[in-house]
Amino acid sequence: MAKTFENLELDRVGTDGRVGRITLNRPEKMNSLSQELLYELNEALHDYEADDTIRVIILKGAGRTFSAGYDLTPPRGGADAVVRRHKVVDDQGRRLVMGIRTGMQQVTDIQMYYWNMAKVTVAQVHGYCLAGGCELAMMSDLVCAADDARFGHPGVRGLGVARNGAIWPLVIGMRKAKELYYTGDNITGKEAEEVGMINHAWPMDELEERTTVYADRIANLSADHLAMLKVNMNRFYENMGIYSSVRSSTDLDAAGQFTQQSYTWQDKVRESMESGGGLKAALDWRDGPYRDYRAQG
Repeated sequence: MAKTFENLELDRVGTDGRVGRITLNRPEKMNSLSQELLYELNEALHDYEADDTIRVIILKGAGRTFSAGYDLTPPRGGADAVVRRHKVVDDQGRRLVMGIRTGMQQVTDIQMYYWNMAKVTVAQVHGYCLAGGCELAMMSDLVCAADDARFGHPGVRGLGVARNGAIWPLVIGMRKAKELYYTGDNITGKEAEEVGMINHAWPMDELEERTTVYADRIANLSADHLAMLKVNMNRFYENMGIYSSVRSSTDLDAAGQFTQQSYTWQDKVRESMESGGGLKAALDWRDGPYRDYRAQG
């Protein structure tokens, strides 16, 4: 009997079911990446990697979006939920960078396993693909998206840095990578295709069928041969420094929790929660200064 998960749905598509599909299944939370979802994803990926009848893996999101990022609603999910098992504050309640860093590296370990697993992976993106969701999609071998999907990392606006730099320096040009990183802006699927961030942008009503056909075409080769091709490709990027760069990004993400901007953001979140405005009010405060420029552009 197939294993079931609380936060994921698993099925098989393509010729003779040779394409395994994993669906992030928290649509009511815009598939935000909670600790539980990340751990389940790690387990599901290991199971699929061990199954030789699966040649390619599609990762998608349920509902109206791929993933809006890490779960920021109390109790904190994603990276911060993982660190609950580590000492992140001292006896006076002051935050400790190494405890935070340890938990963040555990999330990075899942991302890097996904990057390096012996299966070809395809992210099927629609709606929002932001922050941690964008980090996750970028670690796929290939990315197909709806032409109106939104890619970006607003978390750089005071929450730290992108956990893995969204590996943008490896997949798009320096000028655009820096612009997206310094502003936290997002771009459409069509724009993402144009700058080389993703492989294909298709109309939303064609996305699922065309992604399945795309993955199934890759799956014409056996699982072991595809794994060898993937290792060969990945070695080039590893020799270019992806491992050290992603680890460094994670360390800087932990340190980024202690900047002036980050402290201001944390204070604003606390004030918004206490006043009843909730997280949305804090996000409006964070993102508001960027909207006028985008509208003019």
